[in-house]
Amino acid sequence: MTFETRKLPARADVTAPDGSEVRVLASTERGGMAQFTLRAGAVSSAVVHRTVDELWFVVSGQGSMWRCCGDDEEVVGLVPGTSLSIPVGTRFQFRAAGDVALVVIGATMPPWPGPEEVERIRGPWTPTVFG
Repeated sequence: MTFETRKLPARADVTAPDGSEVRVLASTERGGMAQFTLRAGAVSSAVVHRTVDELWFVVSGQGSMWRCCGDDEEVVGLVPGTSLSIPVGTRFQFRAAGDVALVVIGATMPPWPGPEEVERIRGPWTPTVFG
């Protein structure tokens, strides 16, 4: 077994395919974690994951998330303390409301394989950021 310890990077490691800034956090062979930041007032690109499940926890800011999988579709509010799931195959898009960035901690299972994991799709809102 190998332990991993990481501090939150001062700058983003990469821009996600949805347009959010990503700071990579600890991972194992079975899952990975990152901090996602969507600047104030921004709307992500709508995407769907091909092979990973994702779990989110809102740290700061506020906004909303659209999720759609099969016949299930909803828009939920994102405020600090909210957690939500994005099962594999779920189409989703999110936006940051107000004048503060939306900051989320996300975990993927299995670990994030790379940008080929994502397919861009049409969502309910016009995106303002792109990855």
